[in-house]
Parts: sequence; structure tokens; C-alpha cells
Amino acid sequence: MNKRTSFYNKHVALGAKMCPFAGWDMPIEYSGIIDEHMTVVEGVGVFDVSHMGEFWVKGRHAFSLLQRITSNDISALEIGKIQYSTLLHENGGIVDDLLVYMYDIEKYLLVVNAANIDKDWEHISKQNEEQAELENASDWMAQLSIQGPKAIDVLEKLVDIDLKKIPYYHFGVGSLAGIDNVIISNTGYTGCGGFEVYFYPEHSKIIWNAIFEAGKEYGIKPIGLGARDTLRLEAGFCLYGHELNDHITPIEAGLGWITKFVDDKPFLGRERMEKQKEEGVTRRLVGIELQEKGIPREGYPIVDKNGQEIGVVTSGTMSPMRKVGIAMGYIDVPMNKVGTEVMVQIRNRNIPALVVKPGFRK
Repeated sequence: MNKRTSFYNKHVALGAKMCPFAGWDMPIEYSGIIDEHMTVVEGVGVFDVSHMGEFWVKGRHAFSLLQRITSNDISALEIGKIQYSTLLHENGGIVDDLLVYMYDIEKYLLVVNAANIDKDWEHISKQNEEQAELENASDWMAQLSIQGPKAIDVLEKLVDIDLKKIPYYHFGVGSLAGIDNVIISNTGYTGCGGFEVYFYPEHSKIIWNAIFEAGKEYGIKPIGLGARDTLRLEAGFCLYGHELNDHITPIEAGLGWITKFVDDKPFLGRERMEKQKEEGVTRRLVGIELQEKGIPREGYPIVDKNGQEIGVVTSGTMSPMRKVGIAMGYIDVPMNKVGTEVMVQIRNRNIPALVVKPGFRK
């Protein structure tokens, strides 16, 4: 039987289309993916993301453990700051992508993908040579993501901290709708701005109702995972299991910017990735924009002008904003260069496309 978040009954009452996702019963859509997508782009929408995993890493060895098993540089963090990073295998493959919240030098919160909670926990526990204190808090945290340009206007009515003083990829802890100790972070997975809030599940009803009451004047709507996927793809964000997996390194995935080769960081897979950085890789993650009508889907071959396969689509959709087919995928070097003309095979037809930088929202 699938798990259910503390908002399950609310989703059903609102008429959401519920589907299994990562072992959970989750809302895929309410009013329709395009309507929900545009609601977030233009106004404000709320996602239930309580299925995500949360781990605490604490104690005097927390820093050294995280510095060794993640790609980003933990020493660059400061209290109240968040880091996007990857959790690594010894061969440089990606166990998961995650967020690292720094509370202090001996206390960090990791936010991981729902489908990878057990896998990540097992990996971190196995790698914990430093004997840092680990706590899997996934069952004791609920999370809502309030996204869109009006998100700050909604939340400002409800919180006791100044949201304008929380920069992008930073967080604070305060009161929301009278509930204390809520984590409020300036993060999201939409490219539209907004905040994510973490709290104990027993406060779910109060917080949900307060947010929707505060957002009435802005046309706030609940948003399902369908629009979450189109929004993240339009923004050019990777999704684990599609653009990222156990065999792809951050260098191949275009995540060199969160892979730090500082002298005192002997992280897992470093030797392989240093070699990739020096010698180059054979494939790269790119954006693809169709030049004719069509919808690229995961698994569709990407071919050159001679019909030779040079890559594969990892995620694709029809852009709700641009009204063109967009995708992300891996392409053999040197065909990965921006501006290269390629084709995507859709039902035995080769549709002309251009290689672009990931991120399609103009």
C-alpha cells in the first residue's frame, strides 16, 4: 500500500487526480496541468511535497562526513544558507541530488528525493566512517512549496520574520499562522520564485487553510506533480531518474558548478571527475528545442542529419509558455554545442531541433 501525506484527504476533497508516485499516493493534477502551470508562472500555487525526505546530520563529525560524500563545498556554507549538491558514489555516479541546510557547524538538514529516501539513508549510513550523528526525520516533517511571483505576498501575511531578508537559497525559522518552529526557505523547483515551508504533520490543516485564505485575493490554487514537472523542465532543472542517475557524473550532467575541487576536499569520485574535467567527457546534458510541431518524450532517440543516433531524450514536453516541444537529453560530444542542428525521432519521423542551453522560459 502506498504512503499518504497529511494532506491526502484535502487533495481528494478538492478533486485531485491521485496517482502512485515514489511509493506515495500523490496529486498529479487538479484543474489541469497547463492551467496549474500558468497559475504558478503568473501568480501563486501550492505544492504538497511532504513525500520528500529529510535527514539530520549532527555532531562534531557532521562537516567532515558531508564534505566527503557530497560534490559541493560544505565550507562555503554559513548559518542560514542552503546549498544544492549531489550525493556521490565512489565511482562519481550520482546517488541523488539534494539540498543541504546549515544550522550551525555541527548541525545540517539534508532534503532528498522521495524515491531515494531508503537508498540515500543506506548510502550515508554505510559511508559514515566519521560516526556523525544521523537522524531520518522524513516521517516527522510535512512540507509545502508556495511558488510564483505572488508567493511572498501571501506568506508575508502569515509569518513573523521578514521574508525580504531571506535571500535566494537561504532560510529562517519562525512562526507561520501561529505555529512556531517552521522552517521557511527561499527555494523551489519551478524557476518562478517562492518559498518552501517545513513543519510537523499535526499542524498541516492549520497551515494549509491559512495559506489558502491568505492567497484568495491572488487566485491561489493547489498544484499537482504534473505541473511541477513541466515547470521544472521549462526552467531547465534536472530530475533524478531522468537527467541524473547512479552512472552519470555531475560533470556529464552539467553540474560542474556544484562540484568543487578544493584542496582539502577528498570527496567520493573525485579522481574520476578530475580526469573528466581535464580530458573531457563523451556525452553532455543539453537542452533541445523542436523547430517543427511535435512533443519529445523520454527515451526518444536524438539523431544527426544522416539519421545516426547521437543521443537520447531524458525528459520532454510541450512548453505551456512557449508552445513548442522542449526536452533535455544527453548528446555525444561534439554534437552537444549550442546551436547545433539535430533531429528527434518521434514515431519514425525525424523532427528538426536545435541544441540550446537548458532553461526554456523566455
